Amino acid sequence: MRKYEMVVILDPSIDERTVGGTFEKLVQVIPAEGGTVDGVDVWGKRKFAYEIDKKQEGVYIVLTFTSKPETAQELDRQLGLNESVLRTKLMRVDEK
Repeated sequence: MRKYEMVVILDPSIDERTVGGTFEKLVQVIPAEGGTVDGVDVWGKRKFAYEIDKKQEGVYIVLTFTSKPETAQELDRQLGLNESVLRTKLMRVDEK
């Protein structure tokens, strides 16, 4: 099991108040595969430095979790298939 941090940028048309609940449904693959979700931090709407899919802003979410590498890759794949997800960035956290 390894620790990961993932930054997810969602479509700005999603209501910010319901982002937490919606995002919890998207990350169900982690507990299903034996991992743990350590934290979900919703940063809210932020402006982009450049346009992504003709959008000027997005809803940022930072997810920290512990899982097997295969589970992290599967989560990244599933989020990439979701239409409301504009970008993802998956990083492994050093134990130091």
